[in-house]
Amino acid sequence: MTAREQRLVLLIAILASFVSFLDGTVVNVALPAIQRELGGGLVTQQWVVDAYFITLGSLILVAGSLSDVFGRIVVLRVGLIGFAITSVAIAASPDPLFLIVCRALQGIAGALLVPSSLALITSNFRGPAQARAIGIWTASTTAAMLVGPVMGGLFVDFLSWRLVFLINVIPIAVTMWLLAVLHHKDVREPGVTVDWAGAVLCTFGLGGTVFALIEQERLGWSNPAIWGSMVFGILCLIGFIVRQATARQPMMPLSLFKVRNFWSGNIATLFIYGALSLNGLVLTVYLQQGAGLSATLAGLSTLPATIIMMALSSRIGTLAGKWGPRMFMTVGPALMAGGYLLLLTVKPDFDYWTQVLPSVLLTGFGLVITVAPLTSAILGSIDPQRAGIASATNNAVARIAGLIGVALLGLISGGVLDLTGFHRVAIFTATLMVAGAVTSYLGIRNPVHAVEESPVPGSPAPGAPAPGSPASSSPASGSASSGSPASEH
Repeated sequence: MTAREQRLVLLIAILASFVSFLDGTVVNVALPAIQRELGGGLVTQQWVVDAYFITLGSLILVAGSLSDVFGRIVVLRVGLIGFAITSVAIAASPDPLFLIVCRALQGIAGALLVPSSLALITSNFRGPAQARAIGIWTASTTAAMLVGPVMGGLFVDFLSWRLVFLINVIPIAVTMWLLAVLHHKDVREPGVTVDWAGAVLCTFGLGGTVFALIEQERLGWSNPAIWGSMVFGILCLIGFIVRQATARQPMMPLSLFKVRNFWSGNIATLFIYGALSLNGLVLTVYLQQGAGLSATLAGLSTLPATIIMMALSSRIGTLAGKWGPRMFMTVGPALMAGGYLLLLTVKPDFDYWTQVLPSVLLTGFGLVITVAPLTSAILGSIDPQRAGIASATNNAVARIAGLIGVALLGLISGGVLDLTGFHRVAIFTATLMVAGAVTSYLGIRNPVHAVEESPVPGSPAPGAPAPGSPASSSPASGSASSGSPASEH
């Protein structure tokens, strides 16, 4: 492959993933405007977020197999076209139900984009060039975190919330054109099968439990639809685990969880990213509905944390490689817990600079300390040949954590996101972060080389210890293609 073709491949991968990441950052800003126009209250806002997470989280693992079976470029094209169609449909939504269904379909398309784009990189770059390409990919896609909330806020305030979902149309069109220019022969892996049964069980399992958690506020736990869907969802999730233990080519190999740093790192991910997703939603919505800020100002409110991430991620990644991830994964979530507790200072007499900015800054420092070491601990504990599926699994855990966190919002806040509900969520998310810190301290072990080189007192005994480069901010970075190295908010 020529240098020109490699540059095209990298640009295609960046744009395709940018589409998925951007949508995840703009939607929270648009939620109050959606509620004002379409109605539905807090439940509708939860479903707008979680309908996307259900299909994205349950299908992102199987998307890697689809790329192997049908080819990276074919799956990428399908994902892009599907994302464009559903984005237009969402923008034209006449009622909440139609919007929520379209968001679920959009999640299916989104699940195809990130694994396929990274698989495209790993199948066309080798050695140091591959690591460099993944680093550029993660740094570039992080721009979605920076521009998403601000752009979404501007669209909501000066145009329409509907146009927020059309922001992706231009990068999708450019990516489709670049794919045509590339004229690249697609790659298919012989002998790979798709675990459709596992995908169905996971989707219905998550869907059933999330339906019960969200709708219980409206219908009550005694309603057969609530407890019935909860039982059905749990049974499907149990069936999913059984399927993964018995399938010839499971979408989530359970053998990965025999590795200490992998299972403990994913439990920490569950706590940390559940808190991050819930806090991100609640803060953005409350700043508009409770504090009276415009959508643009609400989008700008968390910008300092993103700037901290972009400025310090590389340095923290280097230090974590030298000293090992355990200390960082313990201190980082603890700082974020403190940041969330600072939100208890928010009062009816609202002031962003004294009540919210300190929380945003402390949370930003905690996040940058956590992300790269978390990725390093999880992927560094797995054989490089299985790094792709390990990264995809961690990606799915992060998405599912966000799904469950948002689903619990009504239960935690009492069904109303007033100041009392906002404070309850702050305490709950701080508790989740403390759980993430404790899990990391007790479960994570530094790699041998980190223990030998680190002067840090109290380093743990040697043990087996990356989503993406430090800039990626979440386990979103990773390929579900099982043979590909991987680098996620």
